Amino acid sequence: MVTIDILKETFWSLSANKVRSGLTILGIVIGIASVITMVAIGQGAQASIASSIQSIGSNLIIIRPGAQRAGGVSSGAGSNTTLTVEDANMIKSEILNVQAVAPEDSKRAQVTAKGTNTNTQIVGTVPDYAVVRNIAMESGTFIMDQAVRSSAKVAVLGAATRDDLFGAGFNPVGQIIRIKNVDFDVIGVTVAKGGSGFTSPDDSIYIPISSAQHFITGDTFVTTVSVAASDQNSMTAVQNQISDLLLKRHGITDPLQADFSLMNQADIMATASSITGTFTILLASIAGISLLVGGIGIMNMMLTTVTERTREIGLRKAVGIKKLYINLQFLAEAVALTFLGGFLGVALGWAASLAVSNFVPQLTTQVSVSSILLAFSVSAGVGIVFGFYPARRAANLSPMEALRYE
Repeated sequence: MVTIDILKETFWSLSANKVRSGLTILGIVIGIASVITMVAIGQGAQASIASSIQSIGSNLIIIRPGAQRAGGVSSGAGSNTTLTVEDANMIKSEILNVQAVAPEDSKRAQVTAKGTNTNTQIVGTVPDYAVVRNIAMESGTFIMDQAVRSSAKVAVLGAATRDDLFGAGFNPVGQIIRIKNVDFDVIGVTVAKGGSGFTSPDDSIYIPISSAQHFITGDTFVTTVSVAASDQNSMTAVQNQISDLLLKRHGITDPLQADFSLMNQADIMATASSITGTFTILLASIAGISLLVGGIGIMNMMLTTVTERTREIGLRKAVGIKKLYINLQFLAEAVALTFLGGFLGVALGWAASLAVSNFVPQLTTQVSVSSILLAFSVSAGVGIVFGFYPARRAANLSPMEALRYE
């Protein structure tokens, strides 16, 4: 019965000041919606990055030149000359449980074709690259062993590069492109994987590694060696064997002085998750400031309500209403405001997350149940914390002073 009375009084009290209650709720709505939207953007980015990492290959181990530092970052990666094609060949022939090995010599370059041009990543590699990086062909064929042995001037286009040079949907097999004033025959186009930026597999051109070293980069070394282990369980053993082999080949006795670094997909995923997790927390914290402002708005409204209803509070205490009941009454009003704001905020946050995905395709959002539960928990907490002081103040009013209040 007491609970029903409190709910009725809460409804009538908030209904009596609709505009003020609505403006107070608005602060909570904006706060909750902001938190849900920001968390959705962060979690969407994390899922997108994880998907991209998984798409680059299966059971992948990446070897880069340069000493490894904390966090799996190579010192001077890309500028060191410590890895060679021979290293990759020895890994393939001597290491057990290796499915494929693909050395890579990459460099960005300007490419032209029939009056069009683009700046893209030129990847000099071997046939195993298609296995290591899960590359499928939309048309034509990938690089063959014969092309590598003869330094053939052939090229496989990524889907985005094909679109830039020849137009979407065009089959360029048999066409000629020019890379650094050297003509290459197009022999295939890869299936689009998605993604954007300088590391997108779609924004690449694949040529034989021997051709890349002879005509494009002039290098005698490789920038990366990608290794696909035969299964997930053997990855650690394969990684250790590779490290031992390269240390021996490079004449290094102290592993801490290694002139190369190894990273597997689990390491990459952990690093990416850590970064995106921190990013999500930062976004949620910034959005949480608006919740704090909304909570202060609730406290301000409740203090105003207590002042306006001082005589009413005094009358209630004079007729024997308990202090606890009055405390609960004002606390219930504060919590009701935040819960209503929480419901509206969740709906608005969900709609805003969908709008972000629709209007900004580069940003993916992912609204999770945990973020919704967090929003409700925070809204309830805000109501209790910021409603406690006004409720306590109302309950502690002296009946005589309250009745004399003008």
